[in-house]
Amino acid sequence: MNSASTGSVRTVEHVTWHDHPTLRRPVLVAAFEGWNDAGDAATGAVRFLAELSGVTEVAEIDSEPYVDFAVSRPLVRLDESGERRIEWPRTVLSAGTLPGTDRDVITVDASEPRLRWRSYCDTILAIADELDVEMVLTFGALLADVVHSDPVGVIGSAADPALVSRLGLRQSSYEGPTGIVGVLQHRAREAGLDSVSLWAPVPSYVSAAPSPKATLALVERAANLLDLDLEARLTLLRAEATGYVGQVDALVEGDEDLQEYVDRIREAEAAEPLTDDPARSSNELMAELEDYLRDQGDT
Repeated sequence: MNSASTGSVRTVEHVTWHDHPTLRRPVLVAAFEGWNDAGDAATGAVRFLAELSGVTEVAEIDSEPYVDFAVSRPLVRLDESGERRIEWPRTVLSAGTLPGTDRDVITVDASEPRLRWRSYCDTILAIADELDVEMVLTFGALLADVVHSDPVGVIGSAADPALVSRLGLRQSSYEGPTGIVGVLQHRAREAGLDSVSLWAPVPSYVSAAPSPKATLALVERAANLLDLDLEARLTLLRAEATGYVGQVDALVEGDEDLQEYVDRIREAEAAEPLTDDPARSSNELMAELEDYLRDQGDT
């Protein structure tokens, strides 16, 4: 990534530019806190890639048009001199270099906004266009009837048949309520950008706990899609995933009702194993995703 400015920057409404780097074959990677982020797995994956890539802020979207401050309230902070300041919700786009590759990454770090989703997504994509983004990759995480100690079956989907074939994904056939991830994917396709969505299931019985195991699965799947060699860089995340399994093991062993619930999930898997047929496994997990999105749409 070359941090030197490329010249004039196109004016994009509600956007403040901090830098305008020259990027190489950039991919925009996004996840949003909230509805699409069970176990903080999706935002965890974006932040992991951001840290690996050494990103720095390039643009910020003003929260005023998109955030309901009665729901996502600003915070009062004291600065070093003791003066009070208001810390507003932020959407920050940062750029860096994907390790071991000749391409750069732009990460989106934000909470799911409450207002004007189409305009919000179009603003992200206007920034992406200004920075010559080639692909939009979004992460999501859902609560599902899966067991915490089993392998995480990441769902990779895209709407473009050529992209599905090239990357070994599945074509999305979902119909129903969607979140900001779905809207961003749709607007990206309308803008002519390649777009891929990766979702990881998180055990519903530990919904309140961060899931480094699901984060790890998303990162590994993204590395496969983007031809990243991250093997030597995943040691800490793998250790966190192992620790997560051990902690949940202890939780389950100490709760008879929870143990019975996990046993029922295992019995259902044994009656119709997901691992016998990878295609069916994806279909089963996609059905879980569809049920999850519909349930969330009723709340």
